Amino acid sequence: MLSRATMVNGVRRIGRAALNAVLPPRCLKCGAVVDQPGLLCPSCWASVTFLAPPCCAACGYPFEFAMGEGALCGACSRDRPLYDRARAVLRYDEASRDIILGFKHGDRTDGASALGRWMARAGAELLAEAEVIVPVPLHWLRLFTRRYNQAALLALALSRSSGVPVAVDVLRRRRATPPQGRMSATARRRNVEGAFVVKPERRDRIADRRVLLVDDVLTTGATVNACTRALRRGGAAAVDILTVAQVVRPSQ
Repeated sequence: MLSRATMVNGVRRIGRAALNAVLPPRCLKCGAVVDQPGLLCPSCWASVTFLAPPCCAACGYPFEFAMGEGALCGACSRDRPLYDRARAVLRYDEASRDIILGFKHGDRTDGASALGRWMARAGAELLAEAEVIVPVPLHWLRLFTRRYNQAALLALALSRSSGVPVAVDVLRRRRATPPQGRMSATARRRNVEGAFVVKPERRDRIADRRVLLVDDVLTTGATVNACTRALRRGGAAAVDILTVAQVVRPSQ
């Protein structure tokens, strides 16, 4: 006689097959049909650049050669970020942009689970020490219009993949900051200065703990630095950053 678990798994497989027949899974980048939800087709997989060591010990900027333990890129040597370490899955460029924008603005939330698994692999070093995962929050007005916080979906998926607990409501965005896409690094810093605060009733979730802050893209670092400042003021012992993609600048 079949066990209950076997029967449940069998029903799930049948349901998944039926759903795929009606709504076949699509590539996260180009929309081509793929075998399973949350995958890239072979062509898109080959087009994106996955980031991996060796890299800057602080921001994760990729090095061509191993520079030794604790080596920093030029930018971090001149001005160390407020956070401790940052890592990302992909280089943010023309090839990866559609993945991020589709997930962030195109309702491709079906990619959250796969992106969470990718992040768990890319951030294994950070997750090994993390005690709680916290997403970068949206202001309530933007959350109302977008209907979901992409960073929170990533944090939840990452928690399922890693087993590290997640606290989605620790940080609050206390003012609606304008979109930063066309802003300079200086303008970005001014835009988010003082925009984040730890909710007083949630301080116990991060007090004296190593926090892993999650977002979709690391660009200039203005947003994650502002969140890091708020988390440290709220009692966090350390703050690491994990994102899906990172802008890699030659000047680094």
